Amino acid sequence: MKKILVETSARHVHVSQQDLETLFGAGYELTVKKMLSQPGQYACAERVDVVGPKKTLTGVSILGPVRPATQVEISLTDARSIGVNAPIRESGDVAGSGACKLVGPKGEVELECGVIAAKRHIHMTCADAQEFDLKDKDVVSVKVETEGRALTFGDVVVRVSDSYALAMHIDTDESNAACAGPGTMGEIIK
Repeated sequence: MKKILVETSARHVHVSQQDLETLFGAGYELTVKKMLSQPGQYACAERVDVVGPKKTLTGVSILGPVRPATQVEISLTDARSIGVNAPIRESGDVAGSGACKLVGPKGEVELECGVIAAKRHIHMTCADAQEFDLKDKDVVSVKVETEGRALTFGDVVVRVSDSYALAMHIDTDESNAACAGPGTMGEIIK
């Protein structure tokens, strides 16, 4: 049985160019700090504060490149701690999602929506999908065998594009529940 890499996606922000310039100044461009496993995606040197009604998450990473719309991805624990609604959604599905304020060194952005807890998902290429006999938007389970915390994640959406690299993404709450660390592997169960 072929295994897939299970990666933890910590809290982060995707920004539009307009919001980036509001937060960091006119004409500002993101600075690549570290390339991520998904092709063309990177962690940036820039960080912002995510402000909710109860608390602030300070120094939250921005992931690049810029996106058409600003989006905040946090865990449900984060959402509760700052007092924000974060529905479980696929990336980009932000209509009617939580609100917050982003604070950067040069300005602030009030988001009327855009705060989500990312739905657990698997990135795969078309060739990977064919090998696993899956298609885009299929929903599967993934069994993760870890020392003392093995579990099976349900409701895992499959995302297929040749611009992806094969990996499952879970948030920090899910990662902690499974005691997942670097190199954790999972087995897809249909």
